[in-house]
This record gives sequence, C-alpha cells and structure tokens, in this order.
Amino acid sequence: MRIGILTGGGDVPGLNPCIRALVYRAQDEGHEVIGIRRGWEGLLNLNPDDPSSSSEHSLLLDKGNTRTIDRTGGTVLHTSRINPGAVRSRAVPHFLRGKTFDDNADQKIDLTQHILRVLGHLNIDTLIPIGGDDTLSYGARLSQENYPIIAIPKTMDNDVFGTDYCIGFSTAVTRSVGFIHQLRTSSGSHERLAIIELFGRNSGETCLISSYLSAVDRAIISEVPFDPEKLTHLLVGDRMRNPSRYAMVAISEGAHFAHGSIVETGEEDDYGHKKLGGIGLLTAEAIHQISGMNTIYQQVAYLMRSGAPDSLDLMVAANFANLALDLVSQGHYGRMVALRQGCYTHVPIDTITSGKKRVNVDQMYDVEQYKPKIRFVENKPMFLY
Repeated sequence: MRIGILTGGGDVPGLNPCIRALVYRAQDEGHEVIGIRRGWEGLLNLNPDDPSSSSEHSLLLDKGNTRTIDRTGGTVLHTSRINPGAVRSRAVPHFLRGKTFDDNADQKIDLTQHILRVLGHLNIDTLIPIGGDDTLSYGARLSQENYPIIAIPKTMDNDVFGTDYCIGFSTAVTRSVGFIHQLRTSSGSHERLAIIELFGRNSGETCLISSYLSAVDRAIISEVPFDPEKLTHLLVGDRMRNPSRYAMVAISEGAHFAHGSIVETGEEDDYGHKKLGGIGLLTAEAIHQISGMNTIYQQVAYLMRSGAPDSLDLMVAANFANLALDLVSQGHYGRMVALRQGCYTHVPIDTITSGKKRVNVDQMYDVEQYKPKIRFVENKPMFLY
C-alpha cells in the first residue's frame, strides 16, 4: 500500500515525531510512504502532466530521511493554510486556468476533482492529513467523496471537536507557563502590571490552563468579552496585595473588549480567518490610561509553537500515529484518531464539523473575577473536558 501524509495549518511541536512514527511502522509493515509538501497547497499545485512537478511537491519518506526528525519541532513537510474546496480565482495554479471563471473576480473555486486526480496520479491508496479543524475539515470533504482518509488532530489551541487532546497543546502550555514565570523577574523588578498575550483564536483553553498552572492574577479568554476598566481595578488591587508590587494577566489573542471586536488584520485566508494579535497591547494601553501605572506587554506568539515537543506531545504523537496505522490495517477509513476521557479511540471524521469545542465557562471560569475557576476535578478527564 502507498500511504500519503501531509501537515496543514500552523506548525506545532509533535508533528515531526508523528511523521517519523508513521513512516517507521509503515515501512516495517511493507508500506510505502509519500510526504506531501506544504499541505493541501502541495496537492493543489502538483501538475500531473509535468514530470518535474511530483518531485517538487512530494517526496518518498523512509527511515533514512526521517531518522532524527523527532528531535525537533515544526514539520519537515512544511505547511500551508490552503483550502482546495474554496480557492480564490487568483490563487488557482496557472496550469488549471481556463475559461470557467474570471481571473479578475474574487470568486472561490472548488478544485476537489483536481485534488482527487493528483492523489490518483501519485498512486496514494490512503491519505493521513495531520492538522487542526480547518485542515481536517477538508479531509472530511475528501472522505465524502469516498476517498480513504484517516485524520490526526493537532493544534495548540486544542479545539478540534471530537477529541479531548490535540498534538501540540501540552508543549504550548509548558512554553507559556515558563515564559510567564520568567517575566515575573522584570515585572517584579519594575513593580509593573504585566500583560501576556497568548495564541488562542476562538478557544481560550490554552490561556486558561496556562493561567491556572502559572497562577497569574487574572486571565482573559476568547469566550468572555471583558471590561478593561474592571480588569484594571482588579490588577491594581492584586499588585497592592503582592509584596513584590506587581501583577500579571494572561490574555487570549481572540479576546475582545465588551464593547469592541476582535483585533484582526490583513486579508482572510481560505478558511475565512484574518490574522489575530494586538488585543494585549490595546489592553496595556487602556490599563495605563485608566490607572496611570506603567505596564509590560509581551506577546508570546510563535514561541509557544517553536522548538522541540515535550514528553506528552512526543507520546501522543507516536500513539496517534500507531492508532492511525491500526485503522489502515483494518481498512477502517473516514475516521479521526482521538483521546476521549483519557483513552485512545477514533471517531467519524465528520465529527470535526459537527460542533465547536470551547471552554466550559460555567464550570471553568469566573466571569466576575476574570480568572480560572477550577475546584472540583473528581471524574473529570485529565485535560478537564
């Protein structure tokens, strides 16, 4: 059998270990593994009629060229945020351009039939996409076309619906907790209010858990609009009660003021997302104006997803890979591997698009005090979902 692997969306620590585990076991079982470069973009830009195109957008993976990749973060296959089911006309590869659409119009073209042709050209028998809900939602689309798909969830936001855990989440939290604690030295030295902005578009789970574990004074999550004046008063009180005379708040990049909107810039990607970032700076400026106190503003941003994975992400990456290949050997397609209630399992791939995974605000967050509210954990899963 020939198995295809691709990675899409934002990179996270754990992708390379997952790729390596897939390749090693597949090769041991006599399968051939093809890596698709740059996610769905690689398939989109591969021209079956150009002999050089396949080598540009795909490569044979084996034990030799994946032997050491598990020691590093990122993805050796590279990644993209392309959605072949809704490609802007100006982004359609030149070899696919014809008279079926207006090059000057900003319409979106469904190029799924081309993707299926490319997969056939590469003789790929089953495809394993590794990604977040955007990347895997297109995998679900291919599954609807009866193409054999087995999905592996990854995202440091941990918000893929249908699984309690996604590759990359633990390392992102570990990184965030470490940077928050490091920032305490400057915050305390200058006796300031510190605002730390963390990634988290629609789900504030990474911010919530990082805040819980690092014991910051306040936490602002994506799910709950907040009042900067109220936050300021809480932080000023926190600072006064701290013998070191500083206070800290962690904030999700997807958070917004109660009478404002999400801070986003640039053009929408193929999944309708603009670039987030800056709510922490706006919050720092508002706190300074309200209180007159000096602040420290720090975006942790890509540092959360950089570097080697921690041991938990190494373990989950390897186990998700093995579970995916179990499904391959069983011929059980149209599935997403998952962790649920602490157990490895798998769910229908269309589960991804059947709901939204968000912080349970009523159980996990104090909307009045802007902080985690985690008290009763009996019978809750490890990741509190």
